[in-house]
Amino acid sequence: MKKTAFITGATSGIGLATAKELAKHNIKLILCGRRKERLETIKRELDQKTEVYTLNFDVADKIAVSEAINSLPEEFKQIDILINNAGNAHGLDPIQTGSLDDWDAMMDINVKGLLYVSKAIIPQMTERKSGHIINIGSSAGKEVYPKGNVYCGSKHAVLAITEGMLIDLNPFGIKVGAVNPGLVETEFSQVRFKGDTIADNVYKGFKALQAEDIAEIIYFAISRPPHVNIADVLVFCTAQASSTIVNKD
Repeated sequence: MKKTAFITGATSGIGLATAKELAKHNIKLILCGRRKERLETIKRELDQKTEVYTLNFDVADKIAVSEAINSLPEEFKQIDILINNAGNAHGLDPIQTGSLDDWDAMMDINVKGLLYVSKAIIPQMTERKSGHIINIGSSAGKEVYPKGNVYCGSKHAVLAITEGMLIDLNPFGIKVGAVNPGLVETEFSQVRFKGDTIADNVYKGFKALQAEDIAEIIYFAISRPPHVNIADVLVFCTAQASSTIVNKD
């Protein structure tokens, strides 16, 4: 039987690349995002390779999360793979001048959104005693860098939650792991800097990771034999040694 993967934040970046990678391997897809038109465009493209269902909701809205997942048609109700990819960074400010709105946005999506979606899906996995959860963290969950305070805090939380999930779900045979990328060239910086031209310079002078690189790692993790669980992966591009050390031309 074909497996079904549920991917949040599927309209761009790592989420979109992962959807395309999994479609190559004939995995059914439930693609989630806030941009309805993009979801429909992606569905039309990937429908040629596998069955695709889209859900248009905000992971930070717990009622919308529950309603969306409960609305899945019968042929998509069994979710074998959950990829909690939706996340964001807002601003790059020292703690004393940080924006409360930015803090709320990061904690609501990166932490609470991950929890809301997981809470809605995990019970069916525990009932079946099977499933695989991959949470997309960040190198910012491994170290803290200047002006990264709350974003780093949110990604440290993702890693702690992942480790907690692994322990709690161990008796049910459910695989849980985190994939933690460093610098990935996506829309991420455009969001963080709110369209400011500074975002154009973030990836200059070196070859950053691409969304497809992370998608391939995710597929590798979910395609391991039943006795193998990739619990934690930290991925840098060759030019990066830490959050603050990047070898640029």
